[in-house]
Amino acid sequence: MDFSFTEEQQAAAEAARGVFAGVAPDAVPSPALAVGAVADTFDRALWRKLADADLLSLLLDGAYGGAGLDAVALCLVLSESAKVLARVPLLESSAAMAAVQAYGGAELKSALLERAGRGELVLTVAASGRTGHDPAELAVTARQEDAEWVLDGMQTAVPWAYDADLVVVPAHTAAGHAVLALVAPDRAGVVLAEQFSTTGERLGELRLESARIAARDVLDAEGAWEWLRHLLTVGTCAQALGLGLQVLRMTSEYTGKREQFGFPVATFQAVAVQAADRYIDLKAMEATLWQAAWRLGSGTHGTLPVSGDVAVAKIWASEGVRRIVQTAQHLHGGFGADVDYPLHRYHAWAKHLELSLGPAAAHEDALGDLLATHPLG
Repeated sequence: MDFSFTEEQQAAAEAARGVFAGVAPDAVPSPALAVGAVADTFDRALWRKLADADLLSLLLDGAYGGAGLDAVALCLVLSESAKVLARVPLLESSAAMAAVQAYGGAELKSALLERAGRGELVLTVAASGRTGHDPAELAVTARQEDAEWVLDGMQTAVPWAYDADLVVVPAHTAAGHAVLALVAPDRAGVVLAEQFSTTGERLGELRLESARIAARDVLDAEGAWEWLRHLLTVGTCAQALGLGLQVLRMTSEYTGKREQFGFPVATFQAVAVQAADRYIDLKAMEATLWQAAWRLGSGTHGTLPVSGDVAVAKIWASEGVRRIVQTAQHLHGGFGADVDYPLHRYHAWAKHLELSLGPAAAHEDALGDLLATHPLG
């Protein structure tokens, strides 16, 4: 069995490395410097470079100007982006476009996808619900009135909410099924309130007060939200992997140069054992990520639904990235806390990724429920 990436997937990763080569994580707003460090918008210049390299439209079909690639290709690019803490809504916009392509009507696809793939429209997704712990689709109600849908409720911690042209909002109907509504933040009945993440970035609390959305802009297809949530979760795992790879590389370089008693601290057994443990974490994060991304992109059936693979990947991503940055801080000593050195930024981003779309415990619960209903024996 061939576990290697395809030529197209490798080409996407190589293009991403070229685009991100000039991005310095030192330019990322520092949570240590509080609210005043938050930039007014995301990195628009980098966004333009991603569009020019056709990396915003990876998942779109050729009919919409895309490459027609899969979740694995997107995850390869996202992993590269996280190594430099790239401040762009690459995951959210790519996932939203993919959902519209898979579940939207012809008119919506025609109006939206090519422009979004060129970077002219920015999309994001509200996936945190009211608290970040409850199902996002239960935080908003949706009812149909003539040719419109009416939304009421609130979504918290919406990434890039102040920069996006459209926010994909999951909501539930009286019948109990989920829909996805594309909501413009500046339309009537929509209110944004500032929030801030552990990364120092500005998020948005999105309040919907009888906001009316055209039927064309609502994806009312069974399974649309579950599929989108899976893609967002797998993409978050890819970001955690890229961040972890970079942090372990930084730690290796530092401990190889830092000397105690006339020897590099990397040669000390206690240091080597901790670094080896974190390397094992990274390998587990890789294996579970690519399994989940492959199943999500290929639609391959297994003993468990794809949600089981996604849950396993997020468990390893959440636990692994936390252990990696904690060990890195420990092995860097006081230098790791220096705000002029980027490690503290990676630590803050790691905490954000660990909790995004549910911490490890939440996915362990979901995996337990799956195993109870889908016994492996």
